[in-house]
Amino acid sequence: MVYTVTFNPSLDYIVEVKSFELGMTNRTSYEHMLPGGKGINVSIVLNNLEFDTTAFGFVAGFTGKQICDMVSEYGINTDFIQIDNGFSRINMKIKNIDGTEINGMGPQISEDNLHSLVSKIDRLSSGDVLVLAGSIPSCISDDIYRRIMERLQGRDVKIIVDATSRLLLNVLEYHPFLIKPNQHELGDIFGVKLESKEEVIPYARKLQNMGAVNVLISMGGKGAVLIDEHGNVYEADAPKGELKNSVGAGDSMVAGFMAGYLQTGNYEDAFRMGVATGSASAFSENLATKREISEVLKRVEVTCKG
Repeated sequence: MVYTVTFNPSLDYIVEVKSFELGMTNRTSYEHMLPGGKGINVSIVLNNLEFDTTAFGFVAGFTGKQICDMVSEYGINTDFIQIDNGFSRINMKIKNIDGTEINGMGPQISEDNLHSLVSKIDRLSSGDVLVLAGSIPSCISDDIYRRIMERLQGRDVKIIVDATSRLLLNVLEYHPFLIKPNQHELGDIFGVKLESKEEVIPYARKLQNMGAVNVLISMGGKGAVLIDEHGNVYEADAPKGELKNSVGAGDSMVAGFMAGYLQTGNYEDAFRMGVATGSASAFSENLATKREISEVLKRVEVTCKG
């Protein structure tokens, strides 16, 4: 079973406002609402690819109930922890104004709430996959991913971490199966600006030397790079297509990579599937369907350097 953790789920309220004016009443010309959060996105895409997943996380209030209902409607197993005070956040994304977003704060998560989550994660065993994805609320220590991984040592659970900065660096000593920073996040870690695949590779290797088993770097329209556990370097350009929605593309890449790996156990197949899935979501108004992914997969070309 694949389990995903989303510490701060949201309702993503996606709107388009024509001729937006500050200080005036503006009306939407398009609106759509989806359950949001990186772990939830991974679960949705895996479900679209016909993989069973269970979504962990914290929800509160009427917005939390709506998140649970919407995630369940996808056919995903939900095992969220209900928080008694506050409410889950609503994130407004104004799609036609340079990706402008207004993100809510979310509820306060207590130590008792965290203990409830850890108790659920403690049930994972050999063959399970755990995806730790996204940022955490300010009320939680930034070593939480590390603490979770420490508890799972020796259980043969494959752990994927898609996070930034200290959240990511804190876990490397516990050898996550896969990490997926993008090129900008990788550059921020080492205080450099990275533009090309050639520039990305040595810094990705540094993260591998620090403990990561496989390092996948997403580069938006420039494609992606994977360094696998054997030291092989895989590169792919982004397939051609019309960019419609960049939200969730990186999460889709993680989902596609794991789907490909679980199907074949082959890193090149996993990488190709990851690139196709991330691109398919970028070319779609929503997270990609299996049919959309299959179409893009035909256009993905991978090169490998031993």
